[in-house]
Amino acid sequence: MKSKNNKPLKFDYNNNLDLKKYKIGIVVSQWNKDITENLLNGAIETLSEKGINKENIFIQRVPGSFELIFGSKVLSHKELDVIIAIGCIIKGETDHYDYICSSVSQGIMRLNLSSSMPIIFCVLTDHNKQQSIDRSGGKYGNKGAESAIAALQMLSVKMVQDQ
Repeated sequence: MKSKNNKPLKFDYNNNLDLKKYKIGIVVSQWNKDITENLLNGAIETLSEKGINKENIFIQRVPGSFELIFGSKVLSHKELDVIIAIGCIIKGETDHYDYICSSVSQGIMRLNLSSSMPIIFCVLTDHNKQQSIDRSGGKYGNKGAESAIAALQMLSVKMVQDQ
């Protein structure tokens, strides 16, 4: 994982957690699939590297980023510990981009407020395809990998809350 200036990002989380037992849900949009698959792979690789069993990573595919809201809601009723919502919205020539970006971010935010399960927002909202490529394994790292670290951080927060 790299930051904008191409230096590795450092994230802290409770390393004392036995991550093998935790279950992670990932809901991933199929729109801009080449980008979202790179984000998904980055998330899975990072979770596995940090100790999450691959058998405990559950993937739900949805048609587009707008559907991430319902997909996340469905997963929030499963026996999972954290959800990562992965999507990619690229600006076009109409206002559709603005409506979708706003709706998806508001929807995921509302789910976070109403659920006891953290939902990580990993939705690229870029002005062009190159920006998305750069953020899904390109020159600015992989935001999917960064979202996996955020999921582990929030898992630590949740475990403290549940005690």
